[in-house]
Amino acid sequence: MAHNMADNGLKYLSVGEGAEQRAIAVRARAGAAPGLLWLGGYKSDMQGTKAQALVGWAAQQGRACMRFDYSGHGESGGAFTDGTIGRWLAETVAVFDACRGPQIVIGSSMGGWLALLLVRALRARKQASAANVAGLVLVAPAIDFTEELMWKRFTPEIKRELAEKGVWARPSQYAPEPYLVTRQLIEEGRQHLLLGAMIETGCPVRILQGVADPDVPWQHAKALVARIACDDVVLTLIKDGDHRLSRPEDIERLLRAVAEL
Repeated sequence: MAHNMADNGLKYLSVGEGAEQRAIAVRARAGAAPGLLWLGGYKSDMQGTKAQALVGWAAQQGRACMRFDYSGHGESGGAFTDGTIGRWLAETVAVFDACRGPQIVIGSSMGGWLALLLVRALRARKQASAANVAGLVLVAPAIDFTEELMWKRFTPEIKRELAEKGVWARPSQYAPEPYLVTRQLIEEGRQHLLLGAMIETGCPVRILQGVADPDVPWQHAKALVARIACDDVVLTLIKDGDHRLSRPEDIERLLRAVAEL
């Protein structure tokens, strides 16, 4: 993998021990604080529209910017079907630990859940990190999605298939081939649920949510806001917004939210 090192600042970070070890693809741009850390969605990668827009904005502003692919995604190693929320959280924490100084963490869809889990993991740690979370920008945050938006919506047939085969091929509206949802993704996800208690962020939070989002209902974002203990939370509902929020006007909103923090 070493031959890729010079490609647009691409580096690989080793996460996990022994058989669990995987190479996580990271692209970092040096610059001023607060830096930006991008956490993408389930089945997406760091080359997407929103990630690229943030990199461009960071370059204009002279700000640091870090993005990466979870294992089984994009340019990272590992199999997608080995992925769990805990595994991807461990990778998120490892990448965050490679940052320095205050960071604005921008999480899209599953990345929104991981951003909040990252904050919780950092609060639970005894030793201070070289980096700290100065603000969160959550785009269509899919908090607890394995339980609330998958398991609870699955038909008895899908649940039975997961129980018997350990995997279900879910048709995707974003790709021609279905993606595989594993039983371990659902079961392991239960260790990371947030909506049952108050969420301490310790920093300002900005949430962008499309009302026309077919994947994460806007009511889900409202339920999240009710759980965040911090006072400085702004939820922006975009009436005609879809799940991706990647149109030019959506990108503008995203960049404004980041600039505010």
